Amino acid sequence: MLRIRIIPCLDVLDGRIVKGVNFVNLKNTGDPVLLATRYASLGADEIVFLDISATHKNYNLEIDIVKKIAKMIFIPFTVGGGIKTLENIRNILNAGADKIAINSFAVKNPEIIRIASNKFGRQCIVVAIDVKMSSKTNWNVFIHGGRIDTGLDVVYWAQEVVRLGAGEILLTSMDRDGTKRGYDLNLLRTVSNFITIPIIASGGAGKVEDFARAYENGASAMLVASLFHYKELTIYNIKKYLKSQNIPVRMIN
Repeated sequence: MLRIRIIPCLDVLDGRIVKGVNFVNLKNTGDPVLLATRYASLGADEIVFLDISATHKNYNLEIDIVKKIAKMIFIPFTVGGGIKTLENIRNILNAGADKIAINSFAVKNPEIIRIASNKFGRQCIVVAIDVKMSSKTNWNVFIHGGRIDTGLDVVYWAQEVVRLGAGEILLTSMDRDGTKRGYDLNLLRTVSNFITIPIIASGGAGKVEDFARAYENGASAMLVASLFHYKELTIYNIKKYLKSQNIPVRMIN
């Protein structure tokens, strides 16, 4: 049985980690290299690094920071933000990342998913999908850091990225982001019913029970930001609880 992954997320703006609520009111919460190293030592299964303004401000993400983090950690490392070309992807992977996360450009140019998957391997390609509720049972896909509503239905887009060759989906509920109300279980259950690749749940974690519920509703991994940055929960305590619920996790001493 595959073990559930607990993944700290580093949302980076101008070289510093930031965190807000519903993608706004961002606050500086630390240095990405130091925090990535700390989380890896505390039992994180992966690290996700997202330059959250690279697409909106039309610049390439900070490769030097990626290189520094890659040298310090020995767990899978996913990097995203401002990716538009195969050269961008190659540079990020050459800098030490194991996977890339692509969002806005994938919506605008879906064929990049197929081309990148064929070139670098499906296992390297994570498609990030940010969504907001449009009704009780529907969610629209947003791009440019949650600034633009594409009108795309999340189920349609999730199925499309799987068809094109994505290896994993990072699914973020903008409605739950930073609220600590728990992951959007209806969203997870709805999307997981239509696809077969792993889903990383993102947005809303508040207590250890939320991780078990996300797993029960289709998530293979859970992304965490503010709870770890503000030391409200630890990776160990989350995994200890999951293990007590007979959910497979990787424990460390």
